[in-house]
Amino acid sequence: MASTSHLILPTAVRADFSRRREGPLRLPATIRNFPSPRRLLPNPLRASPPTLAAASTSSSLKALIFDCDGVILESEHLHRQAYNEAFAHFSVRCPVSSPKPLYWDSDFYDELQNRIGGGKPKMRWYFKENGWPSSSIYAQPPLTDSDRETLIDVIQDWKTERYKEIIKSGAVEPRPGVLRLMDDAKGAGIKVAVCSAATKSSVVLCLENLLGLERFHGLDCFLAGDDVKEKKPSPLIYLTASEKLGVSGGNCLVVEDSVIGLQAATGAGMPCIVTYTSSTANQDFKEAIATYSDLRNVRLQDLELLLQKSLLAT
Repeated sequence: MASTSHLILPTAVRADFSRRREGPLRLPATIRNFPSPRRLLPNPLRASPPTLAAASTSSSLKALIFDCDGVILESEHLHRQAYNEAFAHFSVRCPVSSPKPLYWDSDFYDELQNRIGGGKPKMRWYFKENGWPSSSIYAQPPLTDSDRETLIDVIQDWKTERYKEIIKSGAVEPRPGVLRLMDDAKGAGIKVAVCSAATKSSVVLCLENLLGLERFHGLDCFLAGDDVKEKKPSPLIYLTASEKLGVSGGNCLVVEDSVIGLQAATGAGMPCIVTYTSSTANQDFKEAIATYSDLRNVRLQDLELLLQKSLLAT
């Protein structure tokens, strides 16, 4: 298009102009009434950018599902502390000849919690491998299945209450970026859920204290270890969440911190990102669509793009 500062006039007009160059230029009516070129050009700055909610309407991401321990809070050292205090409280000795109560050090607990999900399964596995203990609950190692389950139940219940006390102390904070992602997802119309293998009462306490009551009660789905018959790495908890949310697995994105959780998510047909902790950093996360040390620099749009790429690759 010719520049408006170099208007090319018809021959008749140029002749008229040359005859009356001493006076003001007067264009014929057909030229004067011609619309200004500026009004014909679209203004590229006039359109407002799409909002986050509008951008998400076409997104494949329909539900964002968080694990609790290790994702919302870095808590494994707190669980270990509570277990060791429970073992001391009940004088749990394994082996029976040990002069001191059972104590799980950090290196061992890292291996244990990365191998077996849930508190009761951890103890059950450990005692089967190392012998059932003596304790103030049973002076002699329990021999029947019912007595063994009672031992585990009593220890776990005490441990859970102690863990709650630690959380209530206010010394624990959510991991970076988690609350912002939850809020952004809810604001974009994406469902938000929490699926944890831990005991329900302890998870509820954690979420109420770390998320706040409004966020906690605003969750579209909340499941704990008590709600399913099989612990992670079984995919059952995520399959159950998918059903409750009314969202297919491929449209869910799971946030986990360990290979056990990753296996549970992928087993349910759900893409998964990993935000690892110091105790899980060396695990094999090749099945994850992305891994992060934390979520402080991760945005909702990043997760939407990751999920879209993941679905296109399948």
